[in-house]
Amino acid sequence: MEHLLDPQREGTSTEEPASPMPHIAGNRLILDVYLDGCERFLQVTEKLTGNPVEVEFLRLGSNESMITSVVADLPRFSRLRSLVLKGGHLRDDYGRPQNGLLTTLPSDIARLSSLRHLDLSFNSFSELPSCISGLSLLTTLHLGYNQLRSLPDDIGDLKFLTDVSLMSNQLTELPAGIGQLKNLEKLDLSENRLACLPEEVGSLQQCIDLDLSGNNLVTLPETLCNMMSLQELSLHNNALVVVPAGLARLPLLSRLDLRNNRLHAVPIEIIQCSCAYLQGNPIGEPESPPLSEDEIQSLDIKELYVKPEEKSFCVTPDGCWIFLPHGFHLCFPPGAVSCTTRIHFQILLPDQQHVRLGHHDVLLSSTLELQPHGIQFHQDVEISIPFASLKPVPKREVVIRTFRDHSGTWMDLSTTTKEKSLHEMQACCKTTHFSWFLVVSRLVEDCRQVPKEGELLFSSVDQNIRVEFPPGATAETRTVRMQVLPVSQRMLEKITGDSESSTSPLLCLSQSSAANFLSPVKIQLPLPPGVTGDTLDRSHLFLLHGDPRAQTWTDITNQVVLQITHIYAHFQVDHFSWYWLWYTTKSYVGELAKNVYKRLRMYQVNFVALQRKRDPEQVLLQCVPKHKVESTVKRLQDRYKGPEPSDLVELVEGEQFFATFEQGLKLYSDRPDCMDGRICFVFYSRMKNIKEVYVTSSTDRLEKDVKGQVSFYRGSVPEGLPEEVTKHRKGSRSDWMATLPIKLPRTKYPNGENDRQRSNHSLPPLNIGNPEMGYLTETNLLSIASQIGSDWMNIGLKLGLPYNELERIRFDNSKDLNQIILDMIFLWARNNAVQPDCVQKLVQAMRDSKRNDIADEIEDVITLGKEKYTQSIRRVGLDQGNSSEDSAIAMSQS
Repeated sequence: MEHLLDPQREGTSTEEPASPMPHIAGNRLILDVYLDGCERFLQVTEKLTGNPVEVEFLRLGSNESMITSVVADLPRFSRLRSLVLKGGHLRDDYGRPQNGLLTTLPSDIARLSSLRHLDLSFNSFSELPSCISGLSLLTTLHLGYNQLRSLPDDIGDLKFLTDVSLMSNQLTELPAGIGQLKNLEKLDLSENRLACLPEEVGSLQQCIDLDLSGNNLVTLPETLCNMMSLQELSLHNNALVVVPAGLARLPLLSRLDLRNNRLHAVPIEIIQCSCAYLQGNPIGEPESPPLSEDEIQSLDIKELYVKPEEKSFCVTPDGCWIFLPHGFHLCFPPGAVSCTTRIHFQILLPDQQHVRLGHHDVLLSSTLELQPHGIQFHQDVEISIPFASLKPVPKREVVIRTFRDHSGTWMDLSTTTKEKSLHEMQACCKTTHFSWFLVVSRLVEDCRQVPKEGELLFSSVDQNIRVEFPPGATAETRTVRMQVLPVSQRMLEKITGDSESSTSPLLCLSQSSAANFLSPVKIQLPLPPGVTGDTLDRSHLFLLHGDPRAQTWTDITNQVVLQITHIYAHFQVDHFSWYWLWYTTKSYVGELAKNVYKRLRMYQVNFVALQRKRDPEQVLLQCVPKHKVESTVKRLQDRYKGPEPSDLVELVEGEQFFATFEQGLKLYSDRPDCMDGRICFVFYSRMKNIKEVYVTSSTDRLEKDVKGQVSFYRGSVPEGLPEEVTKHRKGSRSDWMATLPIKLPRTKYPNGENDRQRSNHSLPPLNIGNPEMGYLTETNLLSIASQIGSDWMNIGLKLGLPYNELERIRFDNSKDLNQIILDMIFLWARNNAVQPDCVQKLVQAMRDSKRNDIADEIEDVITLGKEKYTQSIRRVGLDQGNSSEDSAIAMSQS
């Protein structure tokens, strides 16, 4: 096949240079890596007289105008097993992928009888081409990011399908034939407009992963409970008002995501299911009215994209979607303003000074300020704020917090969340006024309006905790809020050193009124673990009252009547604060509770790495609380120099983490506290976490400065850590905490020694990789950068670039997204060019960022480069051991 693709055979000389030929590697024809891939394809097929049976894998980009002509010629490739005709390779000014030009396929495509894999993502199909139903051996079908409105019933004829992706289309219903796909293992229907599901969907007995998130589902068929192979079921961001209890009984289910629906009541089986995620549902709240006509119309209003250099925008009475830089969205429904109004905005970097955080709050986003403050709208305005992606953590939730100018206080808004990408989420709320808005993670808060007729409030975190308001407890309706902080027995024993002490969860109650209740309110708390009403010693049971402002704990056991049942304790109060039930033989319970609570708090810290000026190889590593960073750096600046502190990291007191030097540096291994190339720290808020270490370069410092980085990370989870810590570590980036750059200056020589030798040194072109694993040239990097778009920040973090460095790049090039991407990718390339596995790291970063299209392109380029490198070695009679890197680079560039 290769001679068909390159008419200029080796050893033949002609006056004109050969025209570039497509990328061929074995039985793979990869053309979507070229901007003119379709033109190259047509040049090749014009020279072919027979059927190119050797090609089994073909990739083409569908953003080119010639794609229609190309598709018409595809049936000639009768041995095709995999066909990719994807769009999305080009981006618009806002980094969004542009859909390809394909709207249909010729009927002759059905002749590709060997086809197993078909990817038509990011195109413009409004209906499924009829020829696809004739591809009887098809196992994978990807049609995401099209405009499909329906599916034909004969899709059930594709009996061998195992993987189907239809995400981000416009499907409103599914055909009954979907249930005939008996071999289907993965079905992605997310981000469509499905209002219901057919009963036949329960026939997908082999389905392991079913994604129905981001639709308009109100109910679910009971037949879903028949999908016995199901392991992951995603139903978040729908309009569900009820879910079948039988879902909790699916034997293999490991994740049931029901976040951000309209569930006011949930079956007890679902609540008790350990794999169920219910955040963002109005559980226990009164049902809200259906969407108004204005809200429905707001789905189709016009869009306005604000350029990075602009600081304001105009809103008309017709309403509009506003897309601000950095992923912030606003939706003004029709009638929100009565006349054209100019809104000013600014985006501030994350800073605790913008908002007072509680002991268990974590700041997740930048701050969005909208002016004029206090402006009142006739309709609710929807605000969407991007924030760092966190794995859903039980007993915690994400809310948008805003400032109320008239009262001078901060309040949390009703918030829903949805996944925007692998490492970024979107928080959404509605408001009638403008001020400051930011995203915070907090303990789950149950909120209820208590009328004079009375009410029962229960905790969604722990069903055993309840608060009963009798009739007449309040003269007027007041708002009551409840938060629960679970306390693990392992953590309690670690802090107190007492295996016999145990506690109930900490109950935090607050209300909108400062007045006491008119009638006593009854509270139910579960007895501490290991204690029952039949066996407890009443002299060891203490009820503590906490003051959140003074952080003091008072024993009120003798001030209330404790009614003990087999597993519960009941008592009555007439005002609210924090309540904690302890079972212990200790006599100083109040002070003990105070110390334990301090250790349960989350702390936000920065890491600092500084070099000693007189001895650059000596590095000072520190873990510094947020409020002490500025004073610490200022105090040490006469003796040390170094990079800016890391971004904020959340730590639980007593948590263990490590520091190690990477890239151009390595740890001096003779230190007694160095084990396996790492230094161990244990974070305590009252201790100074400071280590001074010596580093030695792993490269020759005769020629240039040596750049590297020091990374702080958690590493493997040690025994005996708090439960909250182990949950915080979940996720693909669980071990990483912060990375700071370090630079070792080159060695100085007296009397100009070696100056002449160094003056002749010149840096090679920017090529990363090695002969054995393959090279990426500067041209390849430029091609990769052109496809990254708005994912650049996630990709940069996956590549290990520090967050503050990425923010600097964004600030320096705020008006030019392309330059931001180029600076990011070439900064990483310069820092990693000498690393033997740098290309593999780049591929993995792309896959972790869900950019498999770029990862596949890199691997194809590397494959071609290695093959041509091997051919060049054989051609000149050299073995691999004596080959030069220059020839490998030259081959990969050809």
